[in-house]
Amino acid sequence: MDDELLPIGEVAALFGMATSALRYWDECGLLPAAERRSGRRYYQAEDLHRIALIRTWQETGLMSLEEIGTVLTAGGDGQDWRTIVRGRVRAIDAQVERLGTARAYLEHLLECPNHDPAGDCPYLREATRRWTKADRGQSSSGSEAGTDSAGSRSGARR
Repeated sequence: MDDELLPIGEVAALFGMATSALRYWDECGLLPAAERRSGRRYYQAEDLHRIALIRTWQETGLMSLEEIGTVLTAGGDGQDWRTIVRGRVRAIDAQVERLGTARAYLEHLLECPNHDPAGDCPYLREATRRWTKADRGQSSSGSEAGTDSAGSRSGARR
């Protein structure tokens, strides 16, 4: 298949996407200009690899199309693609931490001996205390700096 050309419709079907998305990516410069036959776009194996990267990075929420374009061009437009990737890694780390906190709350809810955990659970009352402090002028980090709302040390997982 290395030398085989695939028409835009087959490529779109292969990746489960609309042909208009491929055309848009072509117009944005994410894809090299597709070979044309009788006005119809055809893609090579290397194009399929690039499309697969774009789909993977976009579907997983790793990067915006603009960021993907910068990485694909290896910074050819003057932007440092490593800066973009480092930023995305930091964002993923923050999301993982938030998900860990969410999981801890959900697991607590499942194991909480109170019949009405939202109203009667002392653990949840303490966890929400920073939101309900009478002195709203006080920083929410205060003496709780470095902990998340579940009371776990943030950043301990590095």
